[in-house]
Amino acid sequence: MANAGIAVVGGGTGSHKVLSGLKRFPVDLTAIVAMSDSGGSSGRLRAELQQLPYGDVRQCLMALADDDELDGVIGSLFTHRFMQEGTLEGHNFGNLVLGALTQITGEPELAIEAAAKLLKIRGRVLPVTLTRTNLHATLTDGRVLESESTIDTYGGSPGVGVDHVFLDPPAHPHPPVNDALENADLIVLSPGDLYTSLIPNLLVPGVSDAILRSSAMVVLVCNLMTKPGETDAFTASTFVREVDRYLGRPRRINAVLVNDQTMEGPLIERYADEGATPIQLDVDVCSLLVDVVVKKPLLGEGPFLHHDPEKLGAALMAIQSTMADA
Repeated sequence: MANAGIAVVGGGTGSHKVLSGLKRFPVDLTAIVAMSDSGGSSGRLRAELQQLPYGDVRQCLMALADDDELDGVIGSLFTHRFMQEGTLEGHNFGNLVLGALTQITGEPELAIEAAAKLLKIRGRVLPVTLTRTNLHATLTDGRVLESESTIDTYGGSPGVGVDHVFLDPPAHPHPPVNDALENADLIVLSPGDLYTSLIPNLLVPGVSDAILRSSAMVVLVCNLMTKPGETDAFTASTFVREVDRYLGRPRRINAVLVNDQTMEGPLIERYADEGATPIQLDVDVCSLLVDVVVKKPLLGEGPFLHHDPEKLGAALMAIQSTMADA
């Protein structure tokens, strides 16, 4: 029997956690990555080299990399960040490698393939678009935030939320992305920043349609915490409704995976000081929007609140197995 095909849609640390957990299983993985980042090392290289932002691509490549490569020199190079004062300060070496490979190969997709070979990844990483586009957000008070980095660091105003987000200039679809979605057995919508990591993928023409056409089961992994200025007071069902809005059809999400592990103590207090609170699990409302709500303990250890990759991978594979047996 062929391995299940799983397409993971998102960007940044959310997709990294999902992919890191799933690569331990005998599945065919495809990471579909948003390409509208404009901050940090990626944003600087994007402006200086007139290339695509590679930060989220790099994170997905690292998530899928062979463990021996991650522990070796190549893995260290892809994660190294320059800290000394100067023009390289803050740059991630992996981003520089992808920029150099783009100049050498002449094509971003060839650069990503070359990096994938260096890291001996399990699966493939696809940019959702090859268009150099910018993410914009229109707020409920009419203001427009231009660029992903501005939205990401906005922080919010009392009583003001995000009305909608859009890409300008419009992005052209990357054909392998739609093929991967249409042929997948499971589509995972990753946790992470809703408006700057997940939804930008759905703004590229054809992507939402491919998900709607696909016979795959679609699972939304719900975030752990709200984000000030973007998802204040959001519940689990609010996330489902927002993704439905950009998919263009209700009830396409078959399952929502939520954390039911207690979050408390100094760590929660620190997040509260920054305006972030745990996502309320309004299971009764979610049950009206999706076929099944799956509750699992998903927290990882460490100084930040994040999903544990192994727990995520196991939960998603259990969902996939249940779907296959249905």
